[in-house]
Amino acid sequence: MNILNTADSRFANIPDYPFLPNYLEVETGLRMHYVDEGPRDGEIVLLLHGEPSWSFLYRKMIPVFANAGYRVLAPDLIGFGKSSKPTETTDYSYALHIQWVQTWLAALDLKDITLFAQDWGGLIGLRLVTAEPERFSRVAVGNTGLPTGDQKMPKAFIQWQQFSQTVAVFPFEMIMQESTVGKLSQEILDAYTAPFPNASYIAGARIFPAFVPTTSDDVESENNRNAWKILQQWEKPFLTLFSDSDPVTKGGEVPFQKFVPGAKDQPHKIIEQAGHFLQEDKGEEIANYLVEWMNEV
Repeated sequence: MNILNTADSRFANIPDYPFLPNYLEVETGLRMHYVDEGPRDGEIVLLLHGEPSWSFLYRKMIPVFANAGYRVLAPDLIGFGKSSKPTETTDYSYALHIQWVQTWLAALDLKDITLFAQDWGGLIGLRLVTAEPERFSRVAVGNTGLPTGDQKMPKAFIQWQQFSQTVAVFPFEMIMQESTVGKLSQEILDAYTAPFPNASYIAGARIFPAFVPTTSDDVESENNRNAWKILQQWEKPFLTLFSDSDPVTKGGEVPFQKFVPGAKDQPHKIIEQAGHFLQEDKGEEIANYLVEWMNEV
């Protein structure tokens, strides 16, 4: 496996991201970067990002949790952010992403976790929750899902999946801008592209959409079905915070609210004026709402 690590200089001028880097090796030669803020004895909040973002996406939310007394951790998935980037698409899989984050969780021995997961953060995070439910005390999800391939995927997603695998130059800036309601400054767009100096760094970002199960015989379909069986017995608090302006995940909150027992009578909310990357559009609002929720349940 050929592995690249983005030079620290690429992150020298990242705005509103003052967090010290932390690294943990999750496989020989593969280091996972993570933000670790707030009191070390505080209750844990785990923030999982998706495609093609990184922990920078959570920069507006991290201080809210830390200031409220929580220990907040936000890892960069392998292939993203400050984490290592294997250079071949064949170096990645859905199962490997789960394994890498699970290794990280075990090494830090994280417990009593409140998870907030968006996009691929949900596809990975919910598998972690159902594999080791004893580690998690609450779950909140936004603009994500746990597809099995048994239901027809939204047309917008199929178009995105096909586009991601065929476009000649992977357009990080366009993806981030079109997936938010607010206009992103060039400085912010530069921060999202900082992890990828050139095309040799983007294998993980490029292949990720292809791993979403869209047919019932996908390699991970049965594992996701089994995860749903566990979620259908999940009694701990489960909150949905989806946005009003995301065509890919619109309505995705319904299955969680319908089938997860812990979602009953929770204060679910639709975040207004927010796109797919609702953390970018309404980060402080979401974090404050989560803090209020965690203090009550």
